Order: sequence, then C-alpha cells, then structure tokens
Amino acid sequence: MAKAKELRKQIGSIRNTQKITSAMEMVAASKMRKAQERMARGRPYSNHIREVIGHVANASSEYQHKFMQEREVKRVGFIVVTTDRGLCGGLNVNLLKTVITDLRKWSERGVEYDLCLIGNKGVQFFRSYGGHVIAASRHISETPGINELIGNIKVLLDAFDAGKIDKIFLANNVFVNTMTQKPTIRQLVPLDAADDEYLKHRWDYIYEPDSKQLIEGLLTRFIESQVYQAVVENVACEQAAKMIAMKSATENAGDLIDELSLMMNNARQAAITQELAEIVGGAAAV
Repeated sequence: MAKAKELRKQIGSIRNTQKITSAMEMVAASKMRKAQERMARGRPYSNHIREVIGHVANASSEYQHKFMQEREVKRVGFIVVTTDRGLCGGLNVNLLKTVITDLRKWSERGVEYDLCLIGNKGVQFFRSYGGHVIAASRHISETPGINELIGNIKVLLDAFDAGKIDKIFLANNVFVNTMTQKPTIRQLVPLDAADDEYLKHRWDYIYEPDSKQLIEGLLTRFIESQVYQAVVENVACEQAAKMIAMKSATENAGDLIDELSLMMNNARQAAITQELAEIVGGAAAV
C-alpha cells in the first residue's frame, strides 16, 4: 500500500497545482480583454497619424526630415519589446529567435547593431547572449504610459539624428487573435515611403508656423505612438499566451491525475489480491 499512498500524495499535489493554473487562466482572460480594449483604442490614432505624415510629406517638397532620408547602412538600432514575466508559452522565445535571425543577417553584411530593450525577459536574454545594449526598461506596468517609454525612444532617435545609427527597427509581438501572436520586425526610421497609389492626390497645405516644425512634431509623435502601440499589443499578446498556456497546463494536470488515479487503483487492487492470496495460502497450509 506504500506505492498507493505515494500516488495519492502526488495526485493531491497535482490537483492543487491544477486549481492554481485554472485560477491564473481566468485572471489572464480578464486582463486580456482589458488589454484588447486599450489596443483597439490606440490603433486608430497610430494608423491615422501615419496617413497625415504621408500627406504632409508628399505635399511638402521643399523640406525632407532626416527621419525620412535613406542613407548607407553601417549601424542599425533595434527596439525589442518583450514581457516582464514568464508563464506565457513560447511568446518571448519566438520573438527573440526572430530578432536573433535578423541580427545575424545584418552582422553577415558587416553592419553593427545597438539594442533598446523593453521588458525584463529581453534584458535577461541579451545579458547572457551578448549585444550592445544602450537602453533598457523593465517592470513596465500592465497599463503602460508613454512617459515610461520616451527615455528609451529618445536615446535611439538622438543616435539616428547624430548619424550614429542609420536605421531603427521595432520588434514586437502583434496580436492577431487569441490563439495567434505573430513576432514582427518592421522598420521605424527612416519612415518607409507611403503607397503612391494611396497618395496619388496632392494637397496644397498652408503651414503654421512652417512645414519643418510641423513634420518634426508629427514624426516624433508618430514614432512614440508606434512604440507605445507595440508595448500595448505586447501586453495583450502576453495575456492571451498566458491564458492559453494556463489552459493547457490545467488540461495536462487533469490528464496526469487520470493516469495516476488509474495507477493507484491498479496498485491498490494488486495489494488486495496479494493479501487474499496470502490468506488463502495460509489457510491451505493449516
């Protein structure tokens, strides 16, 4: 019966863990809904400011901002957005694999890179992997504010403005749906040219004070909004991935409990059978 007692103890322990993972699944589901709402509220602003920049840039032929000028690439910068905590499946692993693959491609071309890390998991990874980290933020709240991110953004933008970096990329998980979070890397600076078909009409703007200040302000706000939206989406991705991971853990715990229960019943049955055989054997001997 010793084996049955050990199995009963294991079943109790797993059942307690199952209760915890089930509760974490429900908490993640609740947080995901709130994160999705924040993400949905931010997308229209993020998309529309890109359109406005395209209109103004197309209309303003006398001025082209540095953030819109392509140049020879000698050094690139990456803003990498990860989570602060784990228990979210392969969310961070898939993103970091994508980033490393891209970094290796740049290295093979002789291009160096700087890293701006947002999220504790990215900081921990590159601390062991290596890489030139020039800015890092950890312990970003689940309701992030732009003030938490401006410092890191400014470090890379100043480096680009000074000619130390020639391209800036933003790497984060994009929320597709509850089951799918897609690791994505997109160019942030220089700003990719907008689709000519979309901007085939030209606008004759009257600027106040002038196009230079207007475009500079818009571009800065655009870059900040893109990074902020990436962080908000990453929070939604984290909660969705955590919900799925905890759901899977809960189901796996149930399967394991069933297997151990069967083993415990078999062990108990074997022990009873052995006792009966001993009794019968003893009676026959007498």
